[in-house]
Amino acid sequence: MFIHHVYFWLKNPGSVEDRDALIAGLRKLSKVSTIREFHIGVPAGTNRDVIDTSYSVSWMLKFDTPEDQDSYQTDSIHLQFVKECSSLWNKVVVYDSIDV
Repeated sequence: MFIHHVYFWLKNPGSVEDRDALIAGLRKLSKVSTIREFHIGVPAGTNRDVIDTSYSVSWMLKFDTPEDQDSYQTDSIHLQFVKECSSLWNKVVVYDSIDV
């Protein structure tokens, strides 16, 4: 299994409209055929020193293989998402992991 976890920081972090637009874009993006499962989230409100709640939206994907994730990166739906939504964020951090 390949996990692809993306964290987005919005340019306007207080804007519910921008957050909702990003979430709507991610829902469209979830139609990529190689995605096994997905989760769209926002900070949980937990408060410990090790928790980073500075992001606006998270996007966690499960793929069966690294090749499926590679295919996702060049899928036309993904490219359209970047074109339509990249103006909403000023920072993106990605954490990829594989099974051990």
